[in-house]
Amino acid sequence: MLDVFKGYKGKALNVLKKYKMRVWGDCVIETSRGLFEGIILPRSENDDDKHIVIKLITGYNVGIDIDTIISMNEKGYKEAHYKIPEKEFPYTEGFPNVKLLGTGGTIASRLDYRTGAVIPAFSPGELYGAVPELADICNLDTEKLFAVFSENMGPEQYKKLAVAIGEEVKKGTEGIIIGHGTDTMHYTSAALSYMLQDLPIPVVMVGSQRSSDRPSSDAALNLIHAAYTAGYSDIAEVMVCMFGPTSDEYGLLHQGTRVRKMHSSYRSTFRTIGDTPLATVKRGCIEPIKQDYNKRRKDKKVIVQPFFEEKVAMVYYYPNMQPDIIDALVDNGYKGIVIIGTGLGHINKPVYPAIKRAVDKGVHIFMTVQTLWGYVHMFVYDTGRDLMSLGIVPGENLLPETAYIKLGWTLGQTNDPEEVKRLMLTPVSRDITPGEPYNGYIVLQGGIPEVEDFLKKYHK
Repeated sequence: MLDVFKGYKGKALNVLKKYKMRVWGDCVIETSRGLFEGIILPRSENDDDKHIVIKLITGYNVGIDIDTIISMNEKGYKEAHYKIPEKEFPYTEGFPNVKLLGTGGTIASRLDYRTGAVIPAFSPGELYGAVPELADICNLDTEKLFAVFSENMGPEQYKKLAVAIGEEVKKGTEGIIIGHGTDTMHYTSAALSYMLQDLPIPVVMVGSQRSSDRPSSDAALNLIHAAYTAGYSDIAEVMVCMFGPTSDEYGLLHQGTRVRKMHSSYRSTFRTIGDTPLATVKRGCIEPIKQDYNKRRKDKKVIVQPFFEEKVAMVYYYPNMQPDIIDALVDNGYKGIVIIGTGLGHINKPVYPAIKRAVDKGVHIFMTVQTLWGYVHMFVYDTGRDLMSLGIVPGENLLPETAYIKLGWTLGQTNDPEEVKRLMLTPVSRDITPGEPYNGYIVLQGGIPEVEDFLKKYHK
């Protein structure tokens, strides 16, 4: 009998018993705020006892305050099981052979009603059960490498991914999709850009901002775009494929070294920083934005360099930062530090002695900027010149996260100061560009007349 009221307790449980309602019951609830129709959902074990949660006909979940309930009536009952069925992917002669490597994340997830959290639960094969349109695009083989949230991705996973992709290239796979959580996707895309060079096929990272059980989920469309890109694009690069605008108009293909997650919840969260995206993608159509990219080839050759030194740190400068921050890293054996400095690449003078001690002990320190857009220019002010004299190397226009990944990859190969500097400042996959285009920096500010006119004209 307890399963009928799964997760409910206290006052909310008493209300369900009063009206003889059950979890998974299809109900009509009359409240002082209006009428609600939907299926009563289980509660998380950590939730309060003041609300009853239902899934509306629209697919959205809503919590109803029990103090507003006037009456409840059950129209029907069918226990639900929130699991996507796994289906065997059909083979179509003439379609490109694409491999999906699963790592976890919201692109492969479901809602866990025990905790109320989104958990990695889909096997890669289940993705076809959720998005059958994939069978109209390619022949898809799947392999689950990991089942982790993206915050748990790190050097161990980067290296395993790079090796696995290298093996797929040798087998003749025509495109790779990597299902990945969005929070650290730009770190992994940078890592793979360094570990896999001169690719002959597309490697497309894809995720979703909203889980697959939500009506506004971007998972299906992102997967469709990624599959088409992997199978048919002639851009043989490590790319991130996610929503362009927050609507369903098209997806964007971002360079793996110049992309960044810029919003916590928008579906159009990823942006190319300091440059333009590689291309737009719609169902059956890829429109290049840039013409300078590594082209698809028919050979099976790729340079795999799965190196990474884990004793590398990022330090975000803030006013009044104390030198013990740097000292602690050195004392704990860190071999490289990426500083995210102010302005053109600055930090405060009290930290200078710690910087000198670190460099004298062989720690490699590179400077990036908090502005994200723009270059480190440490020749302009005395501050920058002094820091360079202490041994800090300007990181050009490397994004901070990209610089961190590149330094880990570099120190995984060498500790020689000149060679480290050479590798760090040698452009790879446009991580460093000779200039940022005029349209590589656009931050539209709402409320400004010209911006509002633009939005009314193109996004009504």
